[in-house]
This record gives sequence, C-alpha cells and structure tokens, in this order.
Amino acid sequence: MKKAAEEEEQKEQVEKAVEESKEEESSAEEVAKPVEDENPDPEVAVPIVVADEDISLWGVPLLPSKCAEGIDVVLLKFLRAREFKVNDAFEMLRNTLRWRKENKIDSILEEELGGDLSQVAYMDGVDREGHPVCYNIYGVFENEELYHKTFGTEEKRQQFLRWRFQLMEKGINKIDFKPGGVSSLLQITDLKNSPGPSKKELRLATKQAVGLLQDNYPEFVARNIFINVPFWYYAFNALLSPFLTQRTKSKFLFARPARVTETLLKYIPAEQVPVNYGGLKRENDSEFSIEDGPVSEIFIKGGSKETIEIPQTEVGTMLVWDFTVSGWEVSYKEEFVPIDEGSYTIIVQKEKKMSVNEEPVRNSFKNNEPGKIVITIDNSAFKKKRVMYRHKIKSFSSS
Repeated sequence: MKKAAEEEEQKEQVEKAVEESKEEESSAEEVAKPVEDENPDPEVAVPIVVADEDISLWGVPLLPSKCAEGIDVVLLKFLRAREFKVNDAFEMLRNTLRWRKENKIDSILEEELGGDLSQVAYMDGVDREGHPVCYNIYGVFENEELYHKTFGTEEKRQQFLRWRFQLMEKGINKIDFKPGGVSSLLQITDLKNSPGPSKKELRLATKQAVGLLQDNYPEFVARNIFINVPFWYYAFNALLSPFLTQRTKSKFLFARPARVTETLLKYIPAEQVPVNYGGLKRENDSEFSIEDGPVSEIFIKGGSKETIEIPQTEVGTMLVWDFTVSGWEVSYKEEFVPIDEGSYTIIVQKEKKMSVNEEPVRNSFKNNEPGKIVITIDNSAFKKKRVMYRHKIKSFSSS
C-alpha cells in the first residue's frame, strides 16, 4: 500500500512537470509572437513559433487535463526506468519527446523500410503472459551481400536503425496501455551463426540501437532472452554492459544451444514457439491454429518409456497429431491399434530416433475401423524429458 501511494505521488509529480512544461511552451509562444506593425517591412521574415496543441506519446495524451486512460501506464514506465527519481524521469520524458519530433517517429509506420530485413527481426505470437514476442535473428548477417547492403555506409546504417525503431513501433501497436494490461514485449535474440565481434559495423550499430531503444522506449521489454549464445558473446556483452542500466541488465537471460527449447518453453507456450526452436508453431499451418486449444504434456523419467494414446473410434476419419520432446534424443514409434482384437496392429511409423536437429513430429492416419493411435516414446537418457503434443480429428471430406 505504501509503495503504491509513493508511486502515485511520484506519477502526479511527473504529470505536474509535464503540465508546467506545456505552460512554459505556451508562454514561449506568446513571447515569440511579433508585435503587429502597421507598416510591416515585406523584406523582413518574421519568425512564428507555434506550440503543439497537445502532447502525446504512443497515442496517449500526456496532459493531466485530458484524463487519458493510459497516462498512468506511460508515466510509470519513465519513473521505473529512472528508479522513481521524478526529475530524472521528467528529463527522460522530455528528451524522448524531443527525439521523436526531430526524427519524425510518429510517422515512421508510414515509411517503406527494411524490405530485405524481414528475416532479421519480426513479431510472432505471444508468451504465456500475453506479451507480443519479437524475434531478432543475427545469423542472417552471415550473408556478406546482405551485410554490406545493410551496414556498408553510414547512410545505410542509419536506415537500419530507423527500420529497427519502426519495428519497435509496430510491436507497441500490439500492446495495451490500459491499467493492468500487457504493456511490454518479450525479445528473443538468436545468435546462431551470428557474425563475431570482428564485424565492426554490426557491433557499432547494435551498440547505438541498444542505447537509443533504452533511452526512448523505457520499460517496453519485459524480458530479453538470448539463445544459441556462443562463448565469444559473453565477452562482447561485458563490453556492452557499462552502457546498460542495472534494470535493463536484470531482464537479460542467456541460453546455450542445448537449452534453447527448454528456455523458450518456460516463457512461451509450445503452440506459439516456432518448430525450428522445438515448438509446434509452423508457418502458414493448414492443420492447427491457436483456436485448437492448448497443448498437452507428459514427462518421461530417465531410462523409461511412456505412451500417448489417442482414440480414433469413428470410422472414416483422419487423425492428425504433433509432438515434440524437450531435449530430443529419444526413440519413438507410432501404431494404430484396432478395438477388434482379431484385427492387426498397423505400424504408422517404425521405431526411430529423434535427433537434436530434427523438427517436431507431425503425422496422420486414416482409419477404416475403430481404434486408437499409440505413440511410444523411449527415453534412454538419465534426465527426464518433457513431451508436448496435440491432435485433432478430421473427416475425409475436410482433408
């Protein structure tokens, strides 16, 4: 209760500072207005200063007189970013407004930027708490042609930064500034095959982007997860660390290649994790969608087997299923077992080892008699494995 009261008081102080800043701006406008001259000299250009009619940020009016619903959420972002130091928070807010105006950020979504960078960073799905997820894929810059096209000149590097700000604005469009709503993003940075620190242009652009995003988009990243982290990156991060606030660094999480799937599944549902990271989300999936509901899961102890049984009792249907194993390195087989004991079991997939680099399994079976699909998973390792699966029944006519 005391902390909430303190936050409310500090927020009101920032609101007051914003109002006073607006009044100062209006006063400056009055001072700058020229005194009317009955015989103006047409050769003399008279400067006219026009103050903004309103101050807003991400579509939220900041003046207390506007009573905007999202004002508390926006102002608290700046307060938290500056450890609830009112003067520092107000200065940060004012600098952000100035930066946005100078760089025309409010109209950046209308610009055509980053046509070749669609695979470098993109928004895809939400995490378990509803945060939109932004993926950053640095391995794309292993392509020398794309690297030079993106960072070859200072102008190109500035365009890259502008494209990155545009992506941030797109992400912000997906969040909610209502009190209690989701008002931040989850960042996933994939460093697999990423160019090393020898790539000076990328290193400098990254440093500049991190600084500007930190200064002008406070508290918009709920968590920053780095995956497929090579050893050299820890040294690079140590060099970058002095330029980051402690609050920003506290949101960083690093995962080596062997723990990518496990780490992502801790924060993102399996149906929202792309298949290339061990999840069940496929691009342009014609079989499953979010509307099909959550994924089921089981755990298999080390040195043991478990079965997943999926009924398929209606004749003339097709059963489709997905499953993935966190940690991989298990063996599995799939069978159709008829209800009629006099019928033969049909092998759908003979026993096969699931390797580390293998995508999640998807299979289907059309039945001519009632029965069930039985998936047997053998975990010969010492460590227990987590299995996530889903299924749906389709009639032949809808296949």
